[in-house]
Amino acid sequence: MWLCTLLPVLFGCPSGSAPSHPTAWLLPRQRPHFDRPGDIMVGGSFSVFRFSNSTLSDFTAPPAELLASGVSQWGYRVAQSFVFAIEEINRSAHLLPNLTLGFSIRNSGDSVHGAVHETMSLLTGQEEPIPNYTCQHRSPLAALVGDTRSSLSVSMARLLGLYRFPQVSYSSSLPSLSDKIQFPSFLRTLTSDLRSSLAVTQLIIHFRWSWVIILAHDDDFGQQASSLANQELSPAGVCIEYTLHVPSHESLGKIEEIAQKMQKYTARVVLVFLSNSNFQLILYGLLDTTVSGQVWVSKGTLHMALALAIPGISQVLHSTFGLLYHSSSAIGFPEFLGHLRPSQAPGDVFIKKFWESTFDCTWPHQSSPVIEGVQLCSGNESLKNKLYPFQEVSKIDAAYTAVYSIAHALQDMIDCEHQDGKGRDSQAFQHWQLLHALRKVHFKTPDGSEIMFDANGDLVTKFAIFQGQKTPEGVFHLAHVGMINPQVSSGNKMMVHLKEDLQVSCLIAQLTIFLVPTSVCSESCLPGFSQVPRLGAPQCCFDCSLCPEGQFADKKDMKRCLPCPEEQYSSHSRDHCLPRTELFLAFEEPLGFLLASVALFLAGLAALVLGVFLKHRDTPVVRANNRTLSYVLLTSLSLCALCALLFLGRPSVTTCLLRQTTFAVVFTVAISCVLAKTLTVVLAFRATKPGGRIQVCLSPGAPTSMVLVASSMQVVLCGLWLATSPPFPERDMVSEPQHTVIRCQEGSGTVFLCVLGYLGLLAGGTFSVAFLARGLPDVFNETKFLTFSMLLFCSVWTTFLPLYHSARGKATVAVEIFSILASTAGLLGGIFIPKCYIILLKPERNTPAWLRQNLQAQQDRQSEILQTRCLPRSIPHNFVM
Repeated sequence: MWLCTLLPVLFGCPSGSAPSHPTAWLLPRQRPHFDRPGDIMVGGSFSVFRFSNSTLSDFTAPPAELLASGVSQWGYRVAQSFVFAIEEINRSAHLLPNLTLGFSIRNSGDSVHGAVHETMSLLTGQEEPIPNYTCQHRSPLAALVGDTRSSLSVSMARLLGLYRFPQVSYSSSLPSLSDKIQFPSFLRTLTSDLRSSLAVTQLIIHFRWSWVIILAHDDDFGQQASSLANQELSPAGVCIEYTLHVPSHESLGKIEEIAQKMQKYTARVVLVFLSNSNFQLILYGLLDTTVSGQVWVSKGTLHMALALAIPGISQVLHSTFGLLYHSSSAIGFPEFLGHLRPSQAPGDVFIKKFWESTFDCTWPHQSSPVIEGVQLCSGNESLKNKLYPFQEVSKIDAAYTAVYSIAHALQDMIDCEHQDGKGRDSQAFQHWQLLHALRKVHFKTPDGSEIMFDANGDLVTKFAIFQGQKTPEGVFHLAHVGMINPQVSSGNKMMVHLKEDLQVSCLIAQLTIFLVPTSVCSESCLPGFSQVPRLGAPQCCFDCSLCPEGQFADKKDMKRCLPCPEEQYSSHSRDHCLPRTELFLAFEEPLGFLLASVALFLAGLAALVLGVFLKHRDTPVVRANNRTLSYVLLTSLSLCALCALLFLGRPSVTTCLLRQTTFAVVFTVAISCVLAKTLTVVLAFRATKPGGRIQVCLSPGAPTSMVLVASSMQVVLCGLWLATSPPFPERDMVSEPQHTVIRCQEGSGTVFLCVLGYLGLLAGGTFSVAFLARGLPDVFNETKFLTFSMLLFCSVWTTFLPLYHSARGKATVAVEIFSILASTAGLLGGIFIPKCYIILLKPERNTPAWLRQNLQAQQDRQSEILQTRCLPRSIPHNFVM
């Protein structure tokens, strides 16, 4: 209490005495303000007159006063929107019907000193304010609307936050003002710069610009905005070619340096986070350069509007995009300004200066003579002919929404009191109560715009997209082309909606083609191609590589190709997958039919030869060299031809089990028969002693035993194969890219190689024995034909091995079938066709008499040869045909 008593003495409340020494004030001694009484007052701080002080003080004398350097056309119009809103609310029968709002408009002079001074004056009710003390006896002051620049609002908000006094700004967008710890009572009817910057990044992502330049202030906001842009753009695949930080106080040399740098960059989209003045300076620097065709994307549109008014700058700004927060429009405000007259606003202390500045006239004074050539103000001039430039984006009614938000907060607070049954005086409220209601306010303005604040006190709003366009008459203007709506999105993502009825093009596709150029480091990769990053380049710089076989890319600019499903393969263009077709050697196809026919023919031919041998079983040709082995060999050759049929058709579990095992066993029987026949001939010529060991090997059961032993070993190997790891059907997706090869997997490769190795060893041994015995007398043996047939057999299977491993798909099966049939035909033709020739076509040679005669002649010739060489006779006398 003692402080309240002491403060009037110290600071000079009106009831106290004046200080003995004059006080130096930086502001003009006359501080005009425009007041209108009411039940509840609303304060307004506007930069109507701009104060300036170009001299630096050395503090050897009292500081000079700030002088009014001019009238802000925009600031005064915004102040009038404040008046218009209050008058409209006072006429309303639904909003505060039993209360009249008054106002007090103060001029901050676009100065921090002025903004703080007027704020304290409003709080204390004194021209010379006393902190923390109120000497006013008027209606309560509910809230304060203002100010324009963020630096002014920050100073005001720090002071008002101490008292939790509600402040609603209509133009301050500094991101730090969203911090409710520093500025607890600050709200604004627009979004922060960071939120606007986020909306700009969504616009870039929407147009798929992936190669951009950032121009930002070299201050806190510029750093925050460029950092936020990087955070949002990088995950979306957008690369920043370069970030230029522009100092707040630009020099001509720095402007030229930035202009030269921009000529070297290839990005066609420039993301701008600059003030109006710096943006215009940059554009000035680019007028005489070769920089053209670039798209400037800005978080605001006011500096775009100002820049478009510069001669020649429209070519640089063609197709430029800017955002404007979507707020309510004051319906009827243009007409209100049009009817505004100084005579109708006697309390408006700012209007005459504004009038002089707007209409370039001077008010007549009785003490001043009329100067020739100077236009006098009549007061009947109309603002209808003095429209503010680019009204669609200039927001001259910016204070309108702020006043309505305060009025609705008052209404909500009053309604809440009545619902609680307290029925207090509407003028008796605490400012923190109004602040609470203001934060929770949610209403619609007369034009239908929905107004509400988020947790940071920022307006929850959409963003209007404006674009610099050229009319058919060649006039550049800002056209409203779409909206960005953050309310229908989750998190920080926003939805971009573009209009379809644009002036220049009727379709959004045409807008994208004709009005929005591309800005990419690399052209898009078409479907079927994937992006391959360039070494040492940003992620947006890449080459396009065709997807490999079995993979596809069905969209543009895919980072990697996707594998086709297992049962599908990639198309020739690699942009989609097609279903695979099953592939196997079927009976119905020409090759399968041909091989099956050959197999049946050889099997029938072997059976026919067997029938011939059975019919002529007692003839010398059939009886020679063990006719039982001939019967077994012919039967096995017939089965060899028939086993080729197991390789045709769709593989199944049964056919896979029988294919290789049947082939191995049957061919082992055939080769062992040939080996037994060959050894019989060789041993017959070496058996010179009756009862010797060689003579025992020529017993009637010896060849049969040899065949059984050799075949049994192969049967054991095949049984081991089937018992450990049998063959099974397999779907091969690798051999044929467009087909699923149905084949038999051999199971255990080791046992399979053992089976083939044993068969190869048996065939090699048979060929070696037959080759060594090829010079024996033809009349007694058939070694020449056995040698020839085994040569064919070994040649076929030697050729088979490389072909089998190089073939793919059904060609593998065809090669194996061909080898089976060729080797079968070689054995059948080489051994039995000559015998059938004698039996059927030369029967006179198939008699004992001819055989004895031929044998005698053979012995005589050999005797002569042996006598000449002095060698003993080696022809066995006991060899019985």
